Amino acid sequence: MQAGDLALLTTAQMYQADEAAIAGGIAGTILMEAAGQAVADAIRRRYGRCPVLVLAGPGNNGGDGYVVARLLAAQGWPVRLAALGTPKGDAATMAQAWTGPVVSLDAIDWSGIGLVVDALFGAGLSKLLEGAPRQALEKAEALGLPIVAIDVPSGLSGDTGAVLGYAPRAALTVTFFRGKPGHLLLPGRGLCGDVVLAPIGIPDSVLDAIAPSSWRNAPALWLGTLPRLRPEGHKYGRGHALILGGRMTGAGRLAALAARRAGAGLLSLAVPPGTVDIYAADHPGSIVVDWPDAAALPDILRDPRRNALLIGPGLGVGEETRAAVAAVLATGRPTVLDADAISAFAGDAAGLKSLIRGYCLLTPHEGEFARLFDGQGDRLSRARRAAAWLGATILLKGADSVIAAPDGRAAINHNAPPWLATAGTGDVLAGLALGLLAQGMPVFEAACAACWLHGEAAAGKGPGMIAEDIAPAIPAVLARLERIRRLRG
Repeated sequence: MQAGDLALLTTAQMYQADEAAIAGGIAGTILMEAAGQAVADAIRRRYGRCPVLVLAGPGNNGGDGYVVARLLAAQGWPVRLAALGTPKGDAATMAQAWTGPVVSLDAIDWSGIGLVVDALFGAGLSKLLEGAPRQALEKAEALGLPIVAIDVPSGLSGDTGAVLGYAPRAALTVTFFRGKPGHLLLPGRGLCGDVVLAPIGIPDSVLDAIAPSSWRNAPALWLGTLPRLRPEGHKYGRGHALILGGRMTGAGRLAALAARRAGAGLLSLAVPPGTVDIYAADHPGSIVVDWPDAAALPDILRDPRRNALLIGPGLGVGEETRAAVAAVLATGRPTVLDADAISAFAGDAAGLKSLIRGYCLLTPHEGEFARLFDGQGDRLSRARRAAAWLGATILLKGADSVIAAPDGRAAINHNAPPWLATAGTGDVLAGLALGLLAQGMPVFEAACAACWLHGEAAAGKGPGMIAEDIAPAIPAVLARLERIRRLRG
């Protein structure tokens, strides 16, 4: 898989891809036939032969549905088709090729139906789903019928994952060429069921003009920048990470272990008076130094070999934290701002913006994000706006974490299991990013890799996992990535 395979296209960009393919000599009916074939194949692979009801809209999504109906019927599946309106364009051609009966949505005979194909609107819907289409889909759900959605479940925004009034919960969604943000962003991801991405003949070359800037977060996006261990390497060549720890010692300790597991060659913890023994007790491989007061911070930061910095976990909120953040950012070294380092600037995003120098990564959850930035819009748009305005990379944490760079690039993470929602896992994530930054990984790629590693390690542990379980699982995940990289040469 290549990075281009991970591209996510907006609805408008997907229309652009279709138009470019047609302009290049591929007839729209050929694309529609291929799309319908992909859906019919996916249905046959997953389900046994049963009576199928196809709900077909008037546009291209409906045209795909007419193809599905014809192909399944040709294979001996009992098929009924209910249509909304008069098919248009290429959909009209496909409707003419369907020789079975057609009824309106309010005249459906639901007896004996075993499967419903939602070919009403797909991602092109821009208004609330209501009336007969909504009633038909609600009936299918009420009867407990599996729904196969073409492109996205009708009523779901392909761009944002938001529900436009109502959208059904599909068991399977078949989409084409490239995925859409709405397949990964919640609540859309939870409504799409299993997502099958099918090629339909659109050449990859159309992406050159589209220039997508959003991707599904997976190793192909950043594996080429993941630090490599070399026979001649040594610990000083793998970076020296520094964490400014607080009196809530667990947060900094979790981050420290994660940074070291991510590959940082050395790690220092600067900690408040009276906590040195606590930090040192379970970190014999870390350097623990006393951080008595604000006056001592310049000396701690003076060593240029401490090339990546993390501040925030367990630090507390107040003027002292703001001053420490200012001192850290003034170094211009790659910096991760997490937890209290973000909350300390609540209501004063401009104050934080004025301090940022060099590469900076913020790792807020929704609450911390809302203390700094506008909460209007979907997660992808909000993270993008904040990153561009602040001049820093944003990792907006959640089950659908979004990583956004100041230059407009963004990735959506999708491998986080629900058991990651437990105390301390955010500190581990910040530590993983720190460890990768210390080794020289670019900040956007480091944030993406840290987020994916975090989810992958947690997924392998299973329910009952706690934050302390994640870092020890990282080496096995890194080893797997290294094997993949060797196979690719």
